[in-house]
Amino acid sequence: MTMESLPQFEEVDVRKYLQVLQRRWLPAVGVCGVVITLASVVAITIKPNYQAEGSLLIKANRTASITGVGENLGRLDGVTANNNPLVTQARIITSNPILQKTIDTLNIKDNKGKPISTRDFSKQLVVADSVGSDVLQIAYKDTNPELAAKVVNTIIDVYIKDNIEANQEEALTALKFVKQQLPTAEASVRKAESELRQFKEKNRVVLLYEETAASVRTITELEGKITQAQAQLVNTDAKLQKLRSQAQVNPQEAVMSVELSQTPGVQKVLAQLQEAESQLKLENTRFQPGHPAIINLEEKVVALRSLLNQRTEQVVGGGQPIQQADLQLGQLRQGLITDITRAEAERSGLEKQIGTLINQWSAYKQRANYLPRLEQTQRELERKLKAAQGSYETLLSKLQEINIAENQRIANARVVSYAQVPTIPQGPRRILFIIAGGAGGLFIGLIVAFGLDLTDRSVKTVKEAKDVLKYTLLGVIPALGRNGTRNSKNHSSVAGIDRPLPQIIGRDVPHFPFGNAYQILQANLKFLCSDKKLKSLVVTSSVAKEGKSEVAANLAVAMAQLGRRVLLVDADMRRPIQHHVWELTNALGLSNMIVDQEISIENVVQEVMPYLDVLSSGVVPPNPMTLLDSQRMASLIENFSNHYDFVIFDTPPLAGTADAAILSNLTDGILLVVRPGVVDLNSANSAKEFLTQSGQNVLGIVINGVNVKSEPDSYFYYTSYNAEPSSTTDSLTTATSLLSASAKNSPTSK
Repeated sequence: MTMESLPQFEEVDVRKYLQVLQRRWLPAVGVCGVVITLASVVAITIKPNYQAEGSLLIKANRTASITGVGENLGRLDGVTANNNPLVTQARIITSNPILQKTIDTLNIKDNKGKPISTRDFSKQLVVADSVGSDVLQIAYKDTNPELAAKVVNTIIDVYIKDNIEANQEEALTALKFVKQQLPTAEASVRKAESELRQFKEKNRVVLLYEETAASVRTITELEGKITQAQAQLVNTDAKLQKLRSQAQVNPQEAVMSVELSQTPGVQKVLAQLQEAESQLKLENTRFQPGHPAIINLEEKVVALRSLLNQRTEQVVGGGQPIQQADLQLGQLRQGLITDITRAEAERSGLEKQIGTLINQWSAYKQRANYLPRLEQTQRELERKLKAAQGSYETLLSKLQEINIAENQRIANARVVSYAQVPTIPQGPRRILFIIAGGAGGLFIGLIVAFGLDLTDRSVKTVKEAKDVLKYTLLGVIPALGRNGTRNSKNHSSVAGIDRPLPQIIGRDVPHFPFGNAYQILQANLKFLCSDKKLKSLVVTSSVAKEGKSEVAANLAVAMAQLGRRVLLVDADMRRPIQHHVWELTNALGLSNMIVDQEISIENVVQEVMPYLDVLSSGVVPPNPMTLLDSQRMASLIENFSNHYDFVIFDTPPLAGTADAAILSNLTDGILLVVRPGVVDLNSANSAKEFLTQSGQNVLGIVINGVNVKSEPDSYFYYTSYNAEPSSTTDSLTTATSLLSASAKNSPTSK
């Protein structure tokens, strides 16, 4: 058998599924937990059925043989020779009269609150004879075990009572003594009942024992509510304190600031003042002090400020001065002031609630302290009543016994066993519901995890980025771990910048593994074109927030560390950031050099480290693309290439702008930065299509922010071995291996 004849099996990429679970573990665990919780709740709320069983011994009445009276009474002879008396008695027990008496006695109702019908009642009742005996088994099912036992016992009692009443009375005897004592005993019972009733009416007692237990429970609940309300009050005070700290304004200033922010006249003058100040700043960059335009704008600013103060005083009066920053409250600060007002109202409500609960607690506490004396008195009265009732019930019992004996009221059945309250339920067990819920929750959680991953259109891994863009992979930059060091000043956000600043290797982040990654990247660029040496490139990305500025800055650092003179140009005139990264001024930069040809490169570039100069973007122009697509820009790039070994341009993303494409035509190519989890498939495909249609020379891609733990080992090209300083030869060898491995799968190699 040859290898070709063997069946071919598709290889299952288990790691791919593990990566999905690693990315989506939180919703999967959440859904699984919800399903298990629901299954547990269902298991707890399921009312199991309990079956109570009792038994009756059916026998012939042999009293006549003893007394000699009523010899033919109570006989259970059948009409036919084959008739079974047990079947007949079973039919009598399940007859409507006995069932209806049982329903009326126990007041059994259906789910709608109406008395249950005998038909529905009989469905839960089973009467069967035991094979080979004269015993009838009576069983009843219900969700209430006590009710099930009561139903069986009541049916037995009703059946026996009816059986006794069906038998004829044999004889009558005089009950003179018992009848003489009964009135006295009955009077004692009535007197004891009257005293107990008067006591209850006087002290407004219905069920004292239950009232005592209810009072204890109520006091406990009130104490819990008081504690909870006090905790909420403390939480509200802390919340109110934090809101006041965040708002940094007292209530009076907050009201005035909100009122001024909503006054059209003040806001109109404020807008004119801000516009005049902006024009003044702009003109100061163009003209020298004392210029007529600057003087006119300064006078306009002074006049507008005076008018603004007048209108402000008209609104708030001549009180304390209002800062210009307080005239325009942002939505966040207005929201904080609103939250402070709500917290004040919530605090007032909690204080009132605590006062009400304390009053209720005091009333119940006072009543509870008085209950023990009432219980003592009630027990004494109940003992008297019980003694009187005992005497009276004893007389009645004797009277009943005499009546039974004298009248031969003996039943044809004897109770073998009354039904006991069942303790073991019948039906599905709760643990099975919980186990099934766990299995179902796990299954649904997996479905949710994979479903979310399928609907997520973002590029998630290095492999997906390579498959979508199909460019040569030149470098993999790992994401910053939790233990990575940061320069807090450099990483913090700067005024006017809505994103964190890029971090520089050696200054903000450790050299390993980030420095090694950028060394590999620069080595790959060096050996990318063997026939022509690269002198300049454009660094861009498909969308924003992929870290293209950070890659450009650190690539420049990596090249400068090897002794190459590098110029880093911030060509992003829309949202420049490199001057913030290196803490430089942006008064003069690239835009100034393009507009003013008299500005030399030595007066604009600033050295940030040995062999590395930075050219900031300069004053933000109204149309950056016009400046970049000019002959002056082309000559500047040529000049840069003559002065430096390598020039790196940090440009805006490809989405919505053509700045990178314009500069790419003037340089040696584009380096595309891709960040998994940020760029989606649509944006990546659009960037790929744009670069292809415009004929751009894409040198390759750099995967930035890669999670090392979630990527296959084959995509990560450095290990802990590289933590020790290595020679340049080792770095170049590693870089060459990476370039060879990535170039095999690139479209250009094919």
